[in-house]
Amino acid sequence: MSKKLKIGIFGFGVVGQGLHDIIKGQDLNLEIIKIAIKNPTKKRSLDAKLFTTDHDEILNNPEINTIVELIDDADAAFTIAKRALSSGKHVVSANKKMIANHLEELVELQAKHGTSLLYEGAVCGSIPIIRNLEEYYDNELLHGISGIFNGSSNYILSKIFNEGLPYEVALQQAQDLGFAETDPILDVGGYDAKFKLAIATAHAYGLFIDPAAILNVGIQNLSENDIRYAKEKNFKIKLVPTARKISTKQVVTYVLPKFVKSDDFLFNVENEYNGVTVQAAFADKQFFFGKGAGGHPTGAAVLSDIAALRYGYRYEYKKLHQHNGLIHTDNVNIEVYLRYEHEYTIEKLKIENIIERFSRNDYKYVIGSVSLKSLLANKDLLVHKDVFIAHTGRFTYTDQQIQIIAGEEVLFN
Repeated sequence: MSKKLKIGIFGFGVVGQGLHDIIKGQDLNLEIIKIAIKNPTKKRSLDAKLFTTDHDEILNNPEINTIVELIDDADAAFTIAKRALSSGKHVVSANKKMIANHLEELVELQAKHGTSLLYEGAVCGSIPIIRNLEEYYDNELLHGISGIFNGSSNYILSKIFNEGLPYEVALQQAQDLGFAETDPILDVGGYDAKFKLAIATAHAYGLFIDPAAILNVGIQNLSENDIRYAKEKNFKIKLVPTARKISTKQVVTYVLPKFVKSDDFLFNVENEYNGVTVQAAFADKQFFFGKGAGGHPTGAAVLSDIAALRYGYRYEYKKLHQHNGLIHTDNVNIEVYLRYEHEYTIEKLKIENIIERFSRNDYKYVIGSVSLKSLLANKDLLVHKDVFIAHTGRFTYTDQQIQIIAGEEVLFN
């Protein structure tokens, strides 16, 4: 028999309203007691008595046993989640930045107070990837997880490659439709995808990774020359976060634009849709597809978490408790396409094993090998407008790296 949830909601924006649309008219054995909002003068379609601007009115209410946190402010969201979990209330959140930055502490709080924090809606919208990593892949040896985690950047890239729109026009369309913010760097710069990747990696490998240790390079410097090159090779460019085992004990993570071939699942993931590829030792390659943006898709994921709480569900963080000895590393070389203006860019990044080079007055590029460590150390260089970098999808190893991982099974070459 399910437990009745009495809910306090923080935030009533796109996702909050989407969640309410889904809940109303259904008999779900739950009741919304209060909704905290920022702007009390904004016209609402619901009874005014339902709203409050006082967080304590919800957090200190003993009748409320579940908090649904749907606000943009990551710091305020952490304060809400921490207070709620510590006082015996369960929490459902869609705030990927808050969760990624504080996940280890939040896991400890749950264990200490016997509460549950669920956050399916924080990663890839309507795709139930966290629950699958927790339950379906709990005893699987995962080689890698990657995909399209950000609907805004994917919408922009779809318009560029499918309709020939300039980057600026596609970005404006995404903003007009509400997929991208007025300052879109969180999306197009790969930050949103990085936070989601950090969360997914905790469930895939049992690793709590500080998002600051994950390289994120976005699509904001994409030029007509880069687009033309990809099209000539019959590639599309997608912004792809990746967590991948490079040996039996080492995991690398990064977010980079990637040249995607037509036989890749991600090639046909368009507009605001997300796609996640999981490569496992026994189940092999599997693909998840669904809408990654919008009030109703994300609201549906939030409701799934709420519904699970009625039956006492909580994440068990199974890979974490397996003590599998995995470590996070940046000790890997990847093959990249680098468009640049000044020769010192190649020297500073230490691009090696160059297999292709082109140079004219207005366009220069190389394809070669670079260490992830070097890319992280030179992150500031990679955001310059005259630089664009994309992963070709291939990994390379130096003699030194081969020695370091000697005695271990190399999973990817």
